[in-house]
Amino acid sequence: MVFCVITDENVSDKSTLPECDVAVYGFYGLGEVNYERELRGETEKFEEAARLSKNSACGLVCGCKTVSRGLKRKSVSVSDRGKLLGIADMNHVLDCENYKSGASLGYYNINGCNVGICIENDLLFPDTFKSLAMCGCSVIVAVLEEVRDCIPPLLIRAYAYLYGVPIVMCAGKTAYFADISGAIATSTQGKTLFEIAPRSSYHIVTTRRRGITADDRLDF
Repeated sequence: MVFCVITDENVSDKSTLPECDVAVYGFYGLGEVNYERELRGETEKFEEAARLSKNSACGLVCGCKTVSRGLKRKSVSVSDRGKLLGIADMNHVLDCENYKSGASLGYYNINGCNVGICIENDLLFPDTFKSLAMCGCSVIVAVLEEVRDCIPPLLIRAYAYLYGVPIVMCAGKTAYFADISGAIATSTQGKTLFEIAPRSSYHIVTTRRRGITADDRLDF
């Protein structure tokens, strides 16, 4: 599969995208989206994203900041060839950040590929990636507003290696790709294509612990 990370344009700038299976925009892609204005038809940002995915015959993952009744969230819209699949929200809000947290993992079948979604602060919590990997994701897409230090690239490299799932990340003006081998690629071009061959590689891991034995039975 080919993932295209776009950092130099927003959704309304293009009628079609480079040939790819899934295109990824950062938070600049849609900007701020007000749900009430969308429902009243005053704006059509989610529809623009869906239309772009239809015109380009691909999936589209696009960062945005959503507002609902005064509550702000960092979110990602997911479309697939003209259909809006859903909106995923960031689940972890740190300290005094002025955002509302989400309550579920983003997991979508996009263009035939099971894709997990990670948003901003969720990158700091390994359970996000472990859970998405256990759910059967073939690729995880991470969307960050910017990269302030070297930690995000290190984390996606570690997660891809530990959980066996390749990770594509759009962070500000930079695109990243971490392979399950531990390799990482970085690009500051406006459009970057990453070719990914999802693999299902499983290994038997055994541990020893006290307490539970094979003869134990639980009666309910």
